[in-house]
Amino acid sequence: MALEFAYRQPVKIYFGAGKFARLGEILDELGLRRCVLVCGRHFAPTAQQMQQQDGRIVAIFSEVEQNPQLSGVEETTRLCRTLQADAVIGVGGGSAIDTAKFAAAIALEDGEPIAYYRGERPFPAKRLSIIAVPTTAGTGSEVTQVSVISHVAEKRTINDPAFMPSVAIVDPELSRSVPPRTTMNTGLDALAHALEGYWSKNHQPISDLMAVEAVRLVMENLETAYTDGDNLQARANMAYAALLGGMSFALPKTAGCHACSYPLSEDYHLPHGEACAFTLDSFVRINADERLELLCRRAGLSGTEELAQRIGALKELAGLRRRLSELGEVDLDKLARDCAAHGLMANNPVPMDAAALRAMFAQLA
Repeated sequence: MALEFAYRQPVKIYFGAGKFARLGEILDELGLRRCVLVCGRHFAPTAQQMQQQDGRIVAIFSEVEQNPQLSGVEETTRLCRTLQADAVIGVGGGSAIDTAKFAAAIALEDGEPIAYYRGERPFPAKRLSIIAVPTTAGTGSEVTQVSVISHVAEKRTINDPAFMPSVAIVDPELSRSVPPRTTMNTGLDALAHALEGYWSKNHQPISDLMAVEAVRLVMENLETAYTDGDNLQARANMAYAALLGGMSFALPKTAGCHACSYPLSEDYHLPHGEACAFTLDSFVRINADERLELLCRRAGLSGTEELAQRIGALKELAGLRRRLSELGEVDLDKLARDCAAHGLMANNPVPMDAAALRAMFAQLA
């Protein structure tokens, strides 16, 4: 069969320790003069110092929640429009970056964010510049055109070219203050991105290469980053793994683990990375085939069973939830139906209907 694929990665990436200090130079390169900075509460003091030192940061929105809300998009959009911003800088995990991407995509029009969220209005061709600065090694949001936003009881994954960042600044030093549990959650999210991009029905060769390297890096560095957060080499390797993981699923998209993560987050309040990790070792065993065995060998593992066992061991090390009994009262039938109904489940190489998913979850009771 002739090799065929289409690949595109338009984000300019600055990677390395200390690169965040070049933000001012990057703003100069892009000719940006009025920026709204989006971050979480923990980064707010640093953001305020940055604003005092650089007048191009005209406003800060620092109320981003763990599962980012449309209300945060609304406030960021309001700031952008009121202050006539020309860029949005997202600093933090996927929550901050996804909020920044959504606001930047719609700020030049007058439509309400809810209309874009519900698909009632198309995202415009023109948008503000987006500078994505991850402080966790996990989501890969800095190199994808995806924004995951919640509104009331709904959580939507929106995929649109308008969300693609202009620049990504990946500075491993920013992740040194990330707590161990968050380090594990986000690291396993990066692993899920790589594995799901690799086994997605839409996988392609360039993405596959990045997925293999991302898996290798996670397997060799995540435990060290968790147990020794000041180990800059492990942090750098995990930041690189997360970047590769993001690029490895950006085009193929994720599959079963992420499909299951949404009900697990919405109904049982698991953080995103922990929700993805909850079924990751199960899906490794379900999706085991010659291709996945090859990935394991290339990543320095003996095979899929070792991969599954090591994922389980990492979850146990960090005290992540691994059993339904740890989630409280679970409606197993509803959970299975909701997971099966998610669109990403169609990307899984092994068909998984509600009955198959119920059987999988029953083993995790």
